[in-house]
Amino acid sequence: MLDTQATKTAPSLLYMVKQVELVVRSHLDELVRPSGITALQYTALTVLERHDGLSAAQLARDSFVTAQSIADLVRSLENRELVRRERNPRNRRELLILLTDAGRELLARHEEPVRELEERMVRDLTAHQTEQFRQALSRAWHALS
Repeated sequence: MLDTQATKTAPSLLYMVKQVELVVRSHLDELVRPSGITALQYTALTVLERHDGLSAAQLARDSFVTAQSIADLVRSLENRELVRRERNPRNRRELLILLTDAGRELLARHEEPVRELEERMVRDLTAHQTEQFRQALSRAWHALS
């Protein structure tokens, strides 16, 4: 039989996911601050590392920011010469955002500390549990997308 008292006192999964997001973002902000960028900017750079040449709308979606805030974010990264914009050869009205060599170098400098942060997050999990966690998060994301 389900213990209703325990169920009532346990935090919701949504609350727990938000807790993890906030603590990860705080640690990521600390890691990238010396490079003069934020966790959100770092996320956008990693998206471009995986899928270079995105439109602003695509980058906003994949970086979990609004279309309005992506313009400021890209402008800031462009001013730092971490990204550049080019006309889309297939649609001359559209600008594509591309990672520069300086952007790639910045990501390379943070690769190890970010990997260590992720390892710290799952250090009490086995490799199998970590993979299950990854799959569960992916399924949860797909269920709500």
